[in-house]
Amino acid sequence: MAHIRKFDFDYSRRTFMDKTARGIATAGVLAPLWPTMCEAGDITKAYPEELLSIEAYTKGKVKTGDWIDKTNVELVQDLIDPALMIEIQQMDRKFQIQASTTDVTKMFPHEFLEATMRNQGRAKVDDVGNVYTDDGSQWIGGLPFPDVNDGIQVIANMTMSWGRHDESTYAVIADAVDNEGKVVYNYELVWAELAASGRVTDTSNGGNLPGDLAKNKLRYQSTWFTQPQDVKGTAFLSVWPYDQREFPDLYGFLPAFKRVRRFPTNQRFEPLVSGLNFYLSDAWAAGDPYLTWGNYKIVGRQPYLGSSQGGWMGDQPNWRPESHGGPDGKTFFTITKELIPEVVVLEAEPTGFPRAPYSKKRVYVDARNFVFPQMLTYDRRNELFKCGEPGFGQYKTANNEVLDNGKPAWSWTWYHSHDFQGRTMSRFNQTEKVSGGYRSEYNKGGMYDNYMTKAAMLRLGT
Repeated sequence: MAHIRKFDFDYSRRTFMDKTARGIATAGVLAPLWPTMCEAGDITKAYPEELLSIEAYTKGKVKTGDWIDKTNVELVQDLIDPALMIEIQQMDRKFQIQASTTDVTKMFPHEFLEATMRNQGRAKVDDVGNVYTDDGSQWIGGLPFPDVNDGIQVIANMTMSWGRHDESTYAVIADAVDNEGKVVYNYELVWAELAASGRVTDTSNGGNLPGDLAKNKLRYQSTWFTQPQDVKGTAFLSVWPYDQREFPDLYGFLPAFKRVRRFPTNQRFEPLVSGLNFYLSDAWAAGDPYLTWGNYKIVGRQPYLGSSQGGWMGDQPNWRPESHGGPDGKTFFTITKELIPEVVVLEAEPTGFPRAPYSKKRVYVDARNFVFPQMLTYDRRNELFKCGEPGFGQYKTANNEVLDNGKPAWSWTWYHSHDFQGRTMSRFNQTEKVSGGYRSEYNKGGMYDNYMTKAAMLRLGT
């Protein structure tokens, strides 16, 4: 009888399959991931070499610095999802391999990581699925469940704090690429987020905004367009209740009507402006209150190639990535991916939306920090509809750096929204600045009055 070594090449795969089958959600192979990260500040002791090195995983066939394209994608086919495989094989997409990130401080904003460590073990899920602190208060900040037990805890980690800052202002350039690979719209916009509860930098009020600004509220989020002229001034404001069974209040200012109007609360599956295929529901793979979706299931665990670190193009003018692939060579950003040792594959169904165009979503969630390297959505026939693929990372290169309270800033960097049925791509990247003088910034103060009221929508629009 052949002897099976404990840590042979397939040991990790067997471990992941066993955990999924038995409903064990704790991350890590050689040791529990989160305690190991807290103790060492590094993930190395939680995984064998085959999950920390693309060269070890592929037995030397792929190395750091190599490019993956249709000529060699079969070498990593078990590390990617069906959408990415289609893009590579049929649309000439490629990406470069970077070294795997093991340093935990490069995977979070500094204060958010500290809050996660400080508050671990204090989050509780009530009878309906909402998250509260063990004293009954609204959540006090950081990941509520760094060591997850089920699908609700996974989605709560992703929903409770989208951008993982108390205040975020993202200057964004969005390119709408049509089915011929042409960039037909080029938008400049600002996406802003203000945490009402779970604040990690300003903890003077128990992690909440003062007074009624935080009462029964999770976040405020606004978006306004600064270019081109025909959409300049279009603005939207979303006010999220803390109760994840309730829909956000959604307000919008449309320049043609010269007034702020209220939109239907469940209008989550429509593009914000012409040409873009991105829905509010798609944001952060958690764009709706998570209890308006249901049937959460962890359907797998695996290593995966994703862009959870190193996505910032800070050495490029205005942080703009180069592009390639597709019919006209402009469909995809040219980016890097790393071997993520473990992703949790989460599925959910839009149970609160009778007319949703999606039948389900499948989200690949990085077990190290609970950001998502990929989200796949499926139509009512259960066929692939769209994928949402982001890049994340510290805003730091050898030549450039953005600081957030004296530490390297961390955020999302770029995003692909690929509609496989309409054959369109909406590309977003966080830039240094956009028209109107707006810049990408974090925790600068004054956001509620400036951006998070109906009066602010009117002012921004006019």
